[in-house]
Amino acid sequence: MNIHEYQGKEILKKYGVRIQEGIVAESPEKAVEAAKLIIAQSGQKFVVVKSQIHAGGRGKGQIVGSEQRGVALAKSVDAVRDIAKNLIGNVLVTHQTGPEGKRVNKVLIAEDVYYPGASSPKEMYIGILLDRSKACNVIMASTEGGMDIEEVAEHSPEKIVKEWIDPAVGLQPFQARKVAFGLGLEGEAFKEMVKFITSLYKAYVDTDASMFEINPVLKTSDNKILAVDAKVNLDDNALYRHPDLKAMRDLAEEDPLEVEASASDLNYVKLDGNVGCMVNGAGLAMATMDIIKLSGGEPANFLDVGVELMPKQ
Repeated sequence: MNIHEYQGKEILKKYGVRIQEGIVAESPEKAVEAAKLIIAQSGQKFVVVKSQIHAGGRGKGQIVGSEQRGVALAKSVDAVRDIAKNLIGNVLVTHQTGPEGKRVNKVLIAEDVYYPGASSPKEMYIGILLDRSKACNVIMASTEGGMDIEEVAEHSPEKIVKEWIDPAVGLQPFQARKVAFGLGLEGEAFKEMVKFITSLYKAYVDTDASMFEINPVLKTSDNKILAVDAKVNLDDNALYRHPDLKAMRDLAEEDPLEVEASASDLNYVKLDGNVGCMVNGAGLAMATMDIIKLSGGEPANFLDVGVELMPKQ
C-alpha cells in the first residue's frame, strides 16, 4: 500500500527521524493559513508547496494546460495561494503517472530548509528495501540525491553504497557508520547521519514496510540531516497488525476497478487491450497473456482469483 509524502513523514517523525516540517492543505485558503504558521514556526521567509499524489517526479511534473510544476517555492503568501490554486483540483503529469496524470486533491506546505549557513547544503539518497536474492534487507545510499536513483544506477553505479542487514541480528552500529562514511560525511553531520539511518531502519522494520525511500536526504547548511521527501510502501499482508497505518489508505489515488476488486479480496490489474484474463495466480496470468499475444490478441486486464485447489479426497 502506497501512502502520501506527508503520511510517510508522520511515521518517520514518530521514530525520531528529523523531517522537513509541513502542514497538509486541501484548499488554497487552508494553504495560506498553513504557510503563515510554517513561516512563524521556522523563521524562514519562504515555503515550499508540494503536490501530494502517489507518484514520483513531482518536481519535474507539470499541470495539464499550465506551466505549473508539482513542487514550487513560494516567496510570499500570495504566491502560496496562486500555486495552490493551480495545483488543487487539477491533473499533474509526471514520468511515473503516464500521460493520463493524477488529480491533485491536497498539497503539503513545507518549510524552506535550504537556508544559508556555514556550509553548503548537500542532497543525498537513502532507501531501504528487501533484497530477495539475498533474503535480507538492504540499505542503499548515494551522494547523488535529488535525482532518479535508476539513472545513477545505470550511469554511475559506483556512486551507490549498499549495506545488507542480517535479519537474525538486525542493523548494527558499525553498519550505520559505514553508510555515513560512504556518503563522505564527517563531524556533526556524520553523527547526525548515523542517528538518521538507525531511526529510519527501525521505522522500516516496525511498520512492516516493503520500501522506505528518502530522496533527497538533506545535509543542511548547519549540518543537520533531515528527510525532505518520503516515499513509503507498506506490506498489504501485514496491515492487519497496523490498523492506524491501514487508515492512511487513500482510495482516490487508486483505480476504482482495483478498489472494487480488493473489497472482495481479489487482485485486479487493469491493462490496455480488449481481452480479459481470469486466473488463480500471477504466474499463470503472465503465461496466459503470452499465449494470447502469440495468437494475435491484446490482453486488457487480469483478475487474480485467490482460489486454492484442494486434492480430491
